[in-house]
Amino acid sequence: MDSDLLKNGSTHQIEVRVEYNETDGQRRVHHANYLNYFERGRVEMLRAGGISYKQFEASGRMLVVTEMNIKYFAAAEFDDVLTVTTTLVDAKKVRLYHEYRIQRGDQLVVEATSTIACVDKNGRPCRFI
Repeated sequence: MDSDLLKNGSTHQIEVRVEYNETDGQRRVHHANYLNYFERGRVEMLRAGGISYKQFEASGRMLVVTEMNIKYFAAAEFDDVLTVTTTLVDAKKVRLYHEYRIQRGDQLVVEATSTIACVDKNGRPCRFI
């Protein structure tokens, strides 16, 4: 496990190519699809830190989004290659706070923040680690 990726202020990056089915009639990414990119960023950050989200859920715990704030700056389009940067801002007992930046080259496309809560299979708060 790369514990450095689970510390406050740690960052992780992935690249995604915009697929045709993620776009609207103008071939631009539909705004709701950015949520999928953020989730991919979080899951891959956990994987890089040595935590399989599949095994995490098999242990009876889940990470649920309790808050998401998004600012759109530019439109990404079909076939663009985007860099998704996920930053763990803070980790409390049962909550994780992330920031996200999606860029096309040097151009900022989207910024976001999220609050993620750890709950057990009955919906009760539980410790992340």
